[in-house]
Amino acid sequence: MKPTRVLTNPTAETHMRSRRRNTELALLLMAVVVILAAYILASLGRLAEIPANIVPFLIVILGLLLVAHVATRRLAPQADPVLLPLAGLLNGFGYVFIARLDEDLAGLQATWTLLGVGAFIATLLVVPRTRWLEQYRYTLMLVGIGLLVLPLVPIVGQEINGARIWVSLGPINFQPGEFAKIAFAIFFAAYLVEKRELLAMSSRRFLGMAFPEARHLGPILVAWSASLLVMVAEKDLGSSLLFFTLFVVLLWVATERSSYLVMSLIMFAGGSLISYNRFGHVRQRVEVWLEPFGDPLGDGFQVTQAAFALADGGLTGTGLGVGSPNTENIPAVETDFIFAIIGEELGLMGTTAVLVAFMLMIGGGLRIALVAERPFEKLLATGLTTLLGFQAFIIIAGVIRVLPLTGVTLPFVSYGGSSLLANWVLLALLLRISDDTANRRAEAAAAQLAEASPVSA
Repeated sequence: MKPTRVLTNPTAETHMRSRRRNTELALLLMAVVVILAAYILASLGRLAEIPANIVPFLIVILGLLLVAHVATRRLAPQADPVLLPLAGLLNGFGYVFIARLDEDLAGLQATWTLLGVGAFIATLLVVPRTRWLEQYRYTLMLVGIGLLVLPLVPIVGQEINGARIWVSLGPINFQPGEFAKIAFAIFFAAYLVEKRELLAMSSRRFLGMAFPEARHLGPILVAWSASLLVMVAEKDLGSSLLFFTLFVVLLWVATERSSYLVMSLIMFAGGSLISYNRFGHVRQRVEVWLEPFGDPLGDGFQVTQAAFALADGGLTGTGLGVGSPNTENIPAVETDFIFAIIGEELGLMGTTAVLVAFMLMIGGGLRIALVAERPFEKLLATGLTTLLGFQAFIIIAGVIRVLPLTGVTLPFVSYGGSSLLANWVLLALLLRISDDTANRRAEAAAAQLAEASPVSA
């Protein structure tokens, strides 16, 4: 009789995929319940009545998240089951507060959420394998540079609230820098995979640390210069800090050289000192950070009002819809200072819940990077997670006065179409990396088990 090899259970892989997606579905339904409860409570607190559009709201929220879930089930069945529910929870939670502030903005945010979920699905379709992106690293570098300098182009570039980070094309306004950060994350990851051995070489030691040759410092000097260019030309302190941090973190992870961290800190300190002395908008942000009550009705108005809102919230908050955070009390409350309204109406417990959600997302992203076997995927997952986590950190730190205010948005929570679209694309890339890694590990395990299985006669 011809020998046959005993293979693995053909239903095992299908069972694992189904279990992950069923977990995701259960978490999504829990997120919908929380969002719906928050929406009802906000309306009761503000109008003392259940909102008339509660059923359409439930249908839209549930429908969007289910569509994203079905797309993940079909296109990335082995992906992490926690990231999508967390993103949906933060997105829906932010929408509740935006609707509580301005119904017109709520309608626009709902539209952007729809487009964001569409971009999420499109990314999973267009990027069937993460390694495909590695081949277009220099194209993406040019795209990132083009997006970064686009606000400086006359006519299309617009300066709003003191920062020239906007582009207007007819009735559409967007921030191209939100998409540039993803393009740069892909380029940096691919470039460092290609050059990491060269960058890890060291020829001299100083203070017990190994330093590379001067000619190998070009990339970090370029990153430092580019971050300063953004801050100077576009007056965008947040994006400048975000781009610089992205490259430094990836450089450190790729080379495992602590000397790069030391050099980066020195360069950052030097650049910050020069910027403080030469550029008025940087000096103003720092002075407001150090002494906001020195001009509480002028430059320090936003920060002081946010501090009052957080203090008024206390431990449990004033209650959803009961606080008084509007654009007169806190300018830009729906974007830069949405964390302040969360603190006022939900208190320390509510803000802690938001922080926990972001920490779980960051932990999930780093877990994806940790288990990734290919260097490019490991670095890309690290870079995307760094963008998400550090952006959340610097805006929350700015609101609570741990850092000077930078003017970036709180991912998935703040109002803003560009930020929402970019973060949904970022989420799709993380899930794609997770799915690719899980598929390869499953295939390797099946092949190993098949080779080890006894041959029956």
